[in-house]
Amino acid sequence: MVAKTTDLKNAEFDAAVRAGDELAAHEPRAVAARFDAPSGRIVVDLANGCMFAFPARALQGLGEASDSDLATVEVVGSGYGLHWEPLDADFSVPSLLMGLFGARDWAAREQARRAGATKSAAKAAAACRNGAKGGRPRHAPLKTSRRAP
Repeated sequence: MVAKTTDLKNAEFDAAVRAGDELAAHEPRAVAARFDAPSGRIVVDLANGCMFAFPARALQGLGEASDSDLATVEVVGSGYGLHWEPLDADFSVPSLLMGLFGARDWAAREQARRAGATKSAAKAAAACRNGAKGGRPRHAPLKTSRRAP
């Protein structure tokens, strides 16, 4: 019975090693990462010789981070992750390469926030027209019915 269990564990281990080797051969892995303060970007060197950079403060949770905190970036998980210890933040290298800078719901809120902050000639003209009319229309008060005593 012990020999069968050992054989099973060895087979599982061998399968895990093969799966890891397959990932290492095809998934992008970081070998180094650093914060470039003048540009405000994280620069990542990949195992295949490529390099990519992205705006550090575009990542979920890093928007208000100091330069010194951003400079603590380190490569973790055999090159599959980036970690900032003082910020308790972790991001997947393959996800960052796909442009995924945070959770889906956070990304949707961030996109809406940025769109609302956009300034354009058309938006300014619409604001002027509304201002000439007295501003935004007020909501009509809700009519309440009174019950007879």
